[in-house]
Amino acid sequence: MYQSNAWQPTATITMLKARAQLLRQIREFFYARDVLEVDTPCLSLASISDPHIEVLTSQTRTLGQEVTYYLQTSPEYAMKRLLAAGAPSIYQLGKVFRAEEIGRRHGIEFTMLEWYRLDFDHWQLMSEMDDLLSCLMGQAICSERLSYAQAFERHLGLNPFQASLEALQQACHQHTEFGLEENDRDTLLELLFATVVEPNIGQQVPCFIHSYPASQAALAKQQIDEHGQAVAARFEWYWRGMELANGYHELTDACEQQQRMQQEMAERAQHKQVWRQADERLIKALEKGLPECAGVALGVDRLLMLLLDQEHINHVMPFAGANV
Repeated sequence: MYQSNAWQPTATITMLKARAQLLRQIREFFYARDVLEVDTPCLSLASISDPHIEVLTSQTRTLGQEVTYYLQTSPEYAMKRLLAAGAPSIYQLGKVFRAEEIGRRHGIEFTMLEWYRLDFDHWQLMSEMDDLLSCLMGQAICSERLSYAQAFERHLGLNPFQASLEALQQACHQHTEFGLEENDRDTLLELLFATVVEPNIGQQVPCFIHSYPASQAALAKQQIDEHGQAVAARFEWYWRGMELANGYHELTDACEQQQRMQQEMAERAQHKQVWRQADERLIKALEKGLPECAGVALGVDRLLMLLLDQEHINHVMPFAGANV
């Protein structure tokens, strides 16, 4: 049963005006840079293969058949299909959905800003993100840039590429009381990053973490860094210990993307996760030819939280969380 005041918004009218101002400023920023706004569907007959993100679904009957639709967790696949079809640099500002716990920084429905810049790499995209934040804040912002290895060495005193499995297990056990039975390096690294590194970065100014392990490339290219280490051409953007954005120098190789997708689907099966229809249209788009580009997805609600010093995501959304 709804409570008697459940009809009320979770944000104040003052906050809603600030939200509207932010959305207007974002659109003006991209209009000035001749980046085209697009609007892709929230529903799709296929979804992502990523085993770390769970998807909301909707079952319905259409044309005499029972059909499962997947709500988009990101407009990425659709936007890449547009780029492969000849679209210029593009952005989208809209709702996405993820089946995750509702909390201070999380909701199952939230607003995402995602954009793709032709002929950019991830370094150029980081600079543009600083330009965007500078525009929104009315003052020059220059984010710190740390490699994944530098962040681990600064906050944990170990090199994530060179540390032994046992050293990672011991570090996890020391900081979280877990990890001694875990044999997957990425799982251990992700646990250490989330519990030790993430809360301590971007406290004074935002911080880009880049050059992740190649095994964590997701949809990014892989490259060799100055130390001869295979890394992912991707970054994440943190501010006051909160992840705001995830960006890639986008993978354009259809065969490699197909292999990664199959590997992720196999991982989902291994962990007995719910089967879902992978979106092979992305592969077809890459076969047609995705132009060289860099892309990033940014959580607008989280950004507004930080800009307005709000402690809970509900305070910056008209209707949020359990009150929907």
